[in-house]
Amino acid sequence: MEIASLGEFGLIDRLTKDITPQNASTLRGVGDDCAVLNYPQSQVLVTTDMLMEGVHFDLTYTDLKHLGYKSAMVNISDIFAMNGTPRQMTVSLAISKRFTVEDIELFYEGLRLACQKWGVDIVGGDTTSSYTGLAISITCIGEARQEDIVYRNGAHNTDLVCVSGDLGAAYMGLQLLEREKSVYYSQTDELRKQMAQAKAAGDEKRLKALNAKLSTLDDFQPDFSGKEYLLQRQLQAEARGDIVAKLRQAGIRPTAMMDISDGLSSELMHICKQSGVGCRIFEKELPIDYQTAVMAEELNMNVTTCALNGGEDYELLFTVPIGDLERIKEVEDVHLIGHITELRFGHVLVARDGQEFELKAQGWNPL
Repeated sequence: MEIASLGEFGLIDRLTKDITPQNASTLRGVGDDCAVLNYPQSQVLVTTDMLMEGVHFDLTYTDLKHLGYKSAMVNISDIFAMNGTPRQMTVSLAISKRFTVEDIELFYEGLRLACQKWGVDIVGGDTTSSYTGLAISITCIGEARQEDIVYRNGAHNTDLVCVSGDLGAAYMGLQLLEREKSVYYSQTDELRKQMAQAKAAGDEKRLKALNAKLSTLDDFQPDFSGKEYLLQRQLQAEARGDIVAKLRQAGIRPTAMMDISDGLSSELMHICKQSGVGCRIFEKELPIDYQTAVMAEELNMNVTTCALNGGEDYELLFTVPIGDLERIKEVEDVHLIGHITELRFGHVLVARDGQEFELKAQGWNPL
């Protein structure tokens, strides 16, 4: 169905007609000029992300359902990174004419799955047309008690540096997808080149054979065997609200925290800069999945570089007081990778052989 047949408000009605608020703080959701929210006892947390086709995602290998899920999760992750609880979300889309109503419904299906997982209400947004592809702008609203909010500027000398999960897998998943895309287009480009030559030569028989061969590439099957985890990490980002809950249960309040969207090195340097401190990170302590290591070797890439700079892991990077050492060791899926130092000692990566290197922010920069 063409989107124009429904119009803006008809599309919004179709996408949101059965959304029922789950949070007491949502007084009014979709349906008025503004959503109405009530947070009498808490501080309000607000985060916004914009995702642009061709910059943040490639629809050659990203299906719309996964895109919707990831679009929501990357915003929800920011609320958890402040030690908050996500509550509401607004969704704005700029849509080109190549998308159908069913396409946008798929996007919303993934979006709503992510929101349902963390009890987030979709309370509004906007839709408009686009001449350059799909643009997504999402705002997530959360809450936290003033004393619970964790900023980037709270790290202190001797604090422990911790990360959740593992690093570099999402970046390796992207490299895998880009490699298989390149294989596909190299085949189609070569066939089209041969078809142009056959057409110029008037060779109808060869042209017909090449055209038939080109049509078989519609059934092209990329080689993803043994690398499913890497694809999941790239296409299906997960916000680590479970880690926030585990830290609360353990009675641990981080002194500084961020989610890892642009790469560990960049995020850690943000914390150090805003806290006015240095750090020492140990290469041997970086958590790296086996599939990540295998893929890096296959692509002749340094796996440590991938773990430090790859980005899109959406794990939590945080610091805790050294007095919490024994308790943090007991928290499942949290890894101690270094410690905070005084600023004069710099920002150091200690290699496996003991050599020391300056840690630089080399993660992804969208500008």
